[in-house]
Amino acid sequence: MEDRKLKYGEEAILNAQLETWENPYPDRDYKIEITFPEFTCLCPRSGYPDFATIKIVYIPDKYIVELRSLKLYLNKYRNEYISHEAATNKIYDDLEKLLKPRFLEVVGDWNP
Repeated sequence: MEDRKLKYGEEAILNAQLETWENPYPDRDYKIEITFPEFTCLCPRSGYPDFATIKIVYIPDKYIVELRSLKLYLNKYRNEYISHEAATNKIYDDLEKLLKPRFLEVVGDWNP
């Protein structure tokens, strides 16, 4: 079997890192809402794919998340065996650590 070269999108997802931008309005409390309707991961029990809409709401402090990096980061989960609860909380933890926002909410709306 020959080795298959990764396509550029696969490579981008594999190497994805969350990135920040400086908040252009750090003195103002304003809400950012991001909805990612195509989230997938693998059930650690069955191996079946799980599907969700991930909604992120935050009030930034010094930093905002760069959206392309967030999309690639969320796509990294598609081949990961992780529970609904663990995925939702890991996304929360990673964003909290990166952004240190004034407020953060991550909602995983999982499909049965």
